[in-house]
Amino acid sequence: MPADLTPVIAACTRWLLAAYPPPAGAVNYALAEAQARQAATLAAHLRHPTALDVQLLHLLGPGGTGRLDWLTAAESGDTDGMAWRTWVDETVVSWAACLLADPSLSGRARQALERTEHRDEADGLRRLIVPGPRDSEAAALLRHPDLLEGIADLHRDTLLALLDADSAALP
Repeated sequence: MPADLTPVIAACTRWLLAAYPPPAGAVNYALAEAQARQAATLAAHLRHPTALDVQLLHLLGPGGTGRLDWLTAAESGDTDGMAWRTWVDETVVSWAACLLADPSLSGRARQALERTEHRDEADGLRRLIVPGPRDSEAAALLRHPDLLEGIADLHRDTLLALLDADSAALP
């Protein structure tokens, strides 16, 4: 049974970029994609903290984009197929939206990640946690708290409870 979150991370990143597109240009797209991928990676690893959790995800499936598309009034009929949409995990997207909207929350989430089986993924999240001016420009819609609110609010309480419980467990 696979213990890899790559399909979920890729699908959630793709959904976020489709729902909150960057300004035109390859550099803008690359910078926004890096931030969305880092947020999706952090969220996915917190949501599925053990290899067993990842295996259960592969067995049961992540759920797809149905409610997310409905909330954002997104078109689900893209021309290159819809199979990737089945790999989107609504909770991961919601948590990623929370992390994108609040860099300080991302810092707390990164600390929590260090105490999971995915601790090796805690490095390399700089664009998410400390975005530079160019990063912020490229991901203006992707990081806008008001635009993300409907998605972030879906599972924010669960993320905050997880991070609060993790903080309480520290010595």
